[in-house]
Amino acid sequence: MIRKKILTIALLLAATISAGAATTPKYVFYFIGDGMGMNQVNGTETYLAALENRIGISELCFANFPYTAYATTYSFSNGITDSAAGGTALATGCKTYNGCLGLRPDSVTTITSVANWAKNAGMAVGITTSVSVDHATPASFYAHQTYRGKYYEVGCDLAASGFDFFAGSDFLKPNSKNEGETDLYTRCQDAGYTIVRGFQQYQQQKSKAKRMIMLQSEAASKADRSAIPYAIDRKTGDMTLQDITRAAIDFLYDKSPKGFFLMVEGGKIDWAAHANDARTVFTEVIDMDNAVRIAYDFLRLHPEETLIVVTADHETGGLGLGNTDYTLHTDLLKYQKLSAAEYSAHLGKLRKELGNDFTFEAVRNDLAENFGFWREVPIAEEQEDQLQLTFEALMEGSDKGAESMYAKESALGNLAKKILNDNAHLGWTSGQHTNGYVPVFAIGAGAEAFHGRIDNTEIAPLIGTIAGYCNGNPNNAK
Repeated sequence: MIRKKILTIALLLAATISAGAATTPKYVFYFIGDGMGMNQVNGTETYLAALENRIGISELCFANFPYTAYATTYSFSNGITDSAAGGTALATGCKTYNGCLGLRPDSVTTITSVANWAKNAGMAVGITTSVSVDHATPASFYAHQTYRGKYYEVGCDLAASGFDFFAGSDFLKPNSKNEGETDLYTRCQDAGYTIVRGFQQYQQQKSKAKRMIMLQSEAASKADRSAIPYAIDRKTGDMTLQDITRAAIDFLYDKSPKGFFLMVEGGKIDWAAHANDARTVFTEVIDMDNAVRIAYDFLRLHPEETLIVVTADHETGGLGLGNTDYTLHTDLLKYQKLSAAEYSAHLGKLRKELGNDFTFEAVRNDLAENFGFWREVPIAEEQEDQLQLTFEALMEGSDKGAESMYAKESALGNLAKKILNDNAHLGWTSGQHTNGYVPVFAIGAGAEAFHGRIDNTEIAPLIGTIAGYCNGNPNNAK
């Protein structure tokens, strides 16, 4: 059904193009699934089909876009990029060294992003993410720093950017280490930004705002300012990537008669892949697809004036769809109710609640409830022995836990995730990034330019040229 609807839109666009109508998009959406390699997409569609009790794929919206390519991602300095260099390549069309934002490898020469080109062409500009607004990928579109970890300085670049709309969880380091320097909230307000907390507050204040920064609630930031919650862990009232996308479109649409450029990052696909948490990865891909569907609905209202491009900065985790025989059991992932990180926190709370009643039998029942173990997911004797030994280590105080790039897990929570992955027949080669190709999907005015094998540095100049912001890469003239 998705493919048929998208094909219809594509045919209508093709007919418009062949009839000689203007094809320069007025509205440009640039979606970046951080860490979303080929198998993150294929695995999600395979998982969705398994939920329907069949072998094959169940279609994501963006994976059915009519124009596709695959991109290389290596950085200037490394065969495997980090998100700063990868984001800079996607944003500016230039490679730089790992850790660097918006600068050439000489660490001095600034390079501008497609968002800057859009702004200079008179477009309204939005930069949004499911993680913090000063994280590497969104920062690649406005910051110029030698190191991505200079969060306060990155935030100062955000305030100075002049872009119209930002959204994400919060600022990671809103206060300077230097005495006397103003905090980032004040800097942004002084630069003309209205700061709101959540979608409801956005709706209340949007009409009065010249520029807007939408962050999650203060209570949510107090719990975790680094990102909005994983989709699998989401609770009522949590800000979502769909909220962010709707607000961005709503705010930008009336800002400039010429149109808008909007970047939306699904940032926690990467975080879950660093943790090798397959169910959480697939749920994050689905969540980003739901945000893409909002843009696709907009395209259906403006089919001749809209371009949507979906890609990734790199692959994370080296996800393998198959680790034993010729079978997959991704349907078993549906029994996981929490991310592995959240489950580890849950175990800590459970231990406090139960006190002396926190026994292996209690944990066994809890694993059955939250991972389906023994009930729906078959557990081999050796796997149960591993779980019991790990539980005993926890009780003895010798559980050192497990740590990935963005999460700390108890050894027991980490083991439960690994057992579920193994039973689903999924494998991982790394807890870090890899050099795997990433997909590129496009639909709308000018989307036919995306095809074949390309480098990540080709995407931003293509968007800029198609949308009329520039001719080629303006950074090459420097």
